[in-house]
Amino acid sequence: MRNFNIILLVLVGLAFFNLNYSQQQEEKFKVELEEVNIPGMPGLQSFSWGKSSDGKWLLVGGRTDGLHLRRPFESFLATGNNNKIYVVDIDSMKVWSITPSGLSQILYDQLQSTNQLFIQRDSFLYIFGGYGYSVVNQDWITYPYLIAINIDSLVAAVINGQTNVAQYFRHIQNNNFAITGGQAGYMDSVFYLCGGQKFTGRYNPMNGPSFTQQYTEEVRKFKILDDGTNITITDYQAVNDPTAFHRRDYNMSPQIFPDGRKGFTMFTGVFQVNADLPFLNSVNVFDTTYFVENTFDIYLSHYHSAKIPVYDSTNNVMHTVFFGGIAQYYIDSTGTMQRNDSVPFVNTISMVTRYSDWSMAERKIGEMPSLLGSGAEVIPVEDTSGLFFGDEIVNVNSIPLGQRRLVGYMVGGIESSAPNIFWINDGTQSWASTKVFKIYISKDTTSSIKYQQLTGDKIYNLKLYPNPASNKITMNFFLPNIDKHNITIRDLQGRTVKQISFNDKIGEKTMNINISDLAEGTYLLELGDKSYKTVAKFVKNR
Repeated sequence: MRNFNIILLVLVGLAFFNLNYSQQQEEKFKVELEEVNIPGMPGLQSFSWGKSSDGKWLLVGGRTDGLHLRRPFESFLATGNNNKIYVVDIDSMKVWSITPSGLSQILYDQLQSTNQLFIQRDSFLYIFGGYGYSVVNQDWITYPYLIAINIDSLVAAVINGQTNVAQYFRHIQNNNFAITGGQAGYMDSVFYLCGGQKFTGRYNPMNGPSFTQQYTEEVRKFKILDDGTNITITDYQAVNDPTAFHRRDYNMSPQIFPDGRKGFTMFTGVFQVNADLPFLNSVNVFDTTYFVENTFDIYLSHYHSAKIPVYDSTNNVMHTVFFGGIAQYYIDSTGTMQRNDSVPFVNTISMVTRYSDWSMAERKIGEMPSLLGSGAEVIPVEDTSGLFFGDEIVNVNSIPLGQRRLVGYMVGGIESSAPNIFWINDGTQSWASTKVFKIYISKDTTSSIKYQQLTGDKIYNLKLYPNPASNKITMNFFLPNIDKHNITIRDLQGRTVKQISFNDKIGEKTMNINISDLAEGTYLLELGDKSYKTVAKFVKNR
């Protein structure tokens, strides 16, 4: 057995905060990952899961290959579908599987699809949509169906080797369920289908004529009346926002907000409406409303990955930890944030924190042992002692000092051999991971923990030349986002003598500033946006 103990929130870890971070009390804790070897564990990514009443895992759907290939005729092939149903007993480290029979062709096809939306309620696993090849349609489609699975009965059937399992599935059509790459949630008897897209046809990265793509741009809410035989959808409503909800393949996590409300946060995702880049903002979804968090950018996690929410009720602080995945930014060995618009696989373990005054912080708190986490899932342990608020949010205050608690398992996902493989991908550079990691959380008794702040100096990497200068000074810097940026020049008495605002694309920039109208002397040039700023000094000569 190979063990990787990755301790987060310790002195050797890196962290960075946006400028709106305010120093507050928070429970210090550490997270450890420990790999466990489960014989016969399948390699799956972008799958759905549920748990039986005795804690066994039911794994369905998703894919058995790695990152999809680039060329349309070889991408999302049916040969990479997960056409089996798996049951895993994590206590005995046993795995069972069947290839199901007795199902209708359209149900069998959808059950093999990828990026389904799913959620468990009581003994039923509900699966919505998903994308894949349909034998019935003779095309790649996003399925307009809801699948309801009787988890306990299906788990028992798989363990007993029963393959004709049609009696444990129910299937209804509803075009509002034709979603892939969104996320499902449940709150106060209401189901939520958030974001995602309807994708029909062959994938083509060059936007050729082989497909149609329509983002839902909605949060769809409804109730399910289910007596075990009949399923009825009631109280359906959709909230549309063509900007906020125009995102897919993102992370959504249940949250407890500073005002006590419960809801979800839709973190980042792809792609921006006017740029082929990930979103940096997030959207908070409540029972009757939502709001876009435009005052805080998230840099280190942009695609769906394994994640776990942790709540500190004593200090009213909400943390969400993201394990690896894919991101546009990463922190290099010097603590400097680097941008890669190819949006590579990363090994970053990051955490986004929301404090009691609604201020937020993002931190790099560790690294995965390899480039994995994308398309992975965290399956929580059974709660027998108040370890969770609801089904998923870890109650960190319930963990005694000096003890560590197993809170869940990170399962599957894509593992890549290199950060950027898309344009060279022949199917060998990445794979569906068979790895499973135990996730432990324990209280940190160290009172002297300090985090390294990633300042604007390291983000912008601002350089001024020539210095001293006479008529103009040249700025060379890295622009981290496409928000409004301000250049302010002040004298040593703090008086503003020149101010410029601009918007530009992300990347390395060079700008010339006319300083011929300034008096001789020393000045401070400040460059910043809503989150970060950096200051450099220059001298004006004749």
